[in-house]
Amino acid sequence: MKYSIKYSTLLFRVSLLCFLMIFSITNTYAQYTIKGTIISDTIESKILANNKIDLDTKRNIKIYLPPGYSQSKNKYPVVYYLHSLFENPNHIVSDHKTPEIIDKSISENRSKEFIFVVADFTSPTIGSFFENSSTSGHWLDFISKELVAYIDQNYRTIPDKSSRAVIGHFMGGRGALAVGMQYPNIFSVVYALHPVATGSGYLPRVSLDIDWQKIHAAKSYEDINENVMAKIFTGVCQAFLPNSNRPPLYCDFLFEKDENGTLKLNPKNVRKEQKGFHLDERLDEYADNLRNLKAIAFDWARFDQTQAHVISNRRFSKKLMDIGVEHIGEEFVGDPWNKYWGEDGRIAKRVLPFLNEHLKF
Repeated sequence: MKYSIKYSTLLFRVSLLCFLMIFSITNTYAQYTIKGTIISDTIESKILANNKIDLDTKRNIKIYLPPGYSQSKNKYPVVYYLHSLFENPNHIVSDHKTPEIIDKSISENRSKEFIFVVADFTSPTIGSFFENSSTSGHWLDFISKELVAYIDQNYRTIPDKSSRAVIGHFMGGRGALAVGMQYPNIFSVVYALHPVATGSGYLPRVSLDIDWQKIHAAKSYEDINENVMAKIFTGVCQAFLPNSNRPPLYCDFLFEKDENGTLKLNPKNVRKEQKGFHLDERLDEYADNLRNLKAIAFDWARFDQTQAHVISNRRFSKKLMDIGVEHIGEEFVGDPWNKYWGEDGRIAKRVLPFLNEHLKF
């Protein structure tokens, strides 16, 4: 009986000790995974002052500093994230909980530490199409010349292209590829998540359901604010068909009025827009730049309701292969929004390991 009591007491003590050890380890792990710090900053842009849509030149920035940043004097690589239309930095940081995804990856030793930057690409209209435009703003120059310089000057970065990556989702994915194509001297690694406008898909411009009559009748941008397709393609025209002498929208259009006032497709404008907007139209021009990047990857969701995006990404991957640009192009089962975020999402399982492999730390 005494032996049984002693054994039971010993077993209880061992169990309690194990519980306390597990609790301590878990608590320590939990504390570690929240050590990354989010700070808010602003940059006053001189480049974005040249526009016709009243852009706010003071741009907000959300910056993730890794767990070791405050405890060391180390310098870190930087990953720049380009958000899509209808989004802002808070969506990426708070709604999608990207910092928590990064923290978990670092704590599990699947990723080394890096700085993560999300600037504000919103506008009074629809947001950035990641192009240089006299109407809607010189966004590519802002990213490559002002934003990167500001981050390097104010944070402990490794100020070299080998330690910079640009990534983005949807229209931001297009932006990431466009930045990589034009600025391989600034960035070395690119990952685009379900990029759009990599090609023309299969629908001709004349078949798109766009109320051009409403657009032409608009006295201000607010007159088309309730029509999503009108907003998007007005933004496209402002980015790729800018005309500073044509108020109130300061752009030319894919459909123009003839001498009788009838709206008709303008083939010249369509070709100019496509050559600017669709990335496959620029491959010959920027082939050498793409080959100079260290690593390129992009993926796309099979069940995008706009199948033109799927078709265009498949063709874009093939065209990259035809001009000798090594890359990863991956189609996955899902839609453009439901597989990227979360602990088991593609950012955690695909993007972060890709960055960890190719960035210089």
